[in-house]
Amino acid sequence: MKLPVKNFKIGSVEIGLNAPLFVMSGPCVIESREICLEIADKLVQVAANTGIGIIFKASFDKANRSSLTSFRGVEIKEGLDILSEIREKTGMAIMSDIHEASQAHEAGKVLDCLQIPAFLCRQTDLLLACAQTGKAVNVKKGQFLSPEEMKNVVEKVRSCNDHIMLTERGTFFGYNRLVNDMTAIEIMKALGCPVIFDATHSTQMPGGLGNATAGRREFGPVLAKAAIAAGANGLFFEVHPRPDKAKSDAACIMPIEWLEPTLKTCKEIFEAIRK
Repeated sequence: MKLPVKNFKIGSVEIGLNAPLFVMSGPCVIESREICLEIADKLVQVAANTGIGIIFKASFDKANRSSLTSFRGVEIKEGLDILSEIREKTGMAIMSDIHEASQAHEAGKVLDCLQIPAFLCRQTDLLLACAQTGKAVNVKKGQFLSPEEMKNVVEKVRSCNDHIMLTERGTFFGYNRLVNDMTAIEIMKALGCPVIFDATHSTQMPGGLGNATAGRREFGPVLAKAAIAAGANGLFFEVHPRPDKAKSDAACIMPIEWLEPTLKTCKEIFEAIRK
């Protein structure tokens, strides 16, 4: 395995194994321009108040929803236009999920970071298409993979792009349940990649509502603090001003007002274990 590369930047946010704590945050899916801008403005304030770099994340399409009738988002062009406006108005870097290799070129012209969903993390053509854009790539570890198996994923992306991050978001444990193995963080860091912990998706209970995902959002801050203590380089939070009305992941998306106090505590832990 190739040795870790030097730190890199996504927008103004430094990323790396020895970089400051950073965060990826935003709504699960682009519901509207207005909601995304509302959330982005609040994230700018959280970043200023905590001194933590935040990258704005929202999906223009959620192709893996539980039900055929679930809200998926907006078309790629409208979604990229909204994300571009957020970067222009707030200065934050922007990222979104890519579900098909054919989306990578168009998305790569706009996004600062392309994210590959957990269920698609072994799709070679998708990984290569995202890597070939030259933009940073965040790959979520599949719930069905061990952290050691992510070595093959890293090698695929690294064949043409060194700016790769891995995200831990829980492992299947029986029906409608995810658990987190915090040792996965150090195992994946040994591959030479900064590792992000997805605190909100880790509280999911997949399919737990029959036609939608259930969850325990109150455990998001708890898991985030545990992950930082275990050595995570960054955190991922999906947030919403009115979470119960969110059109995706309403059961586990975190109220945006929880973010700042959670990050302040996480930053203290992050700095304490690195002294």
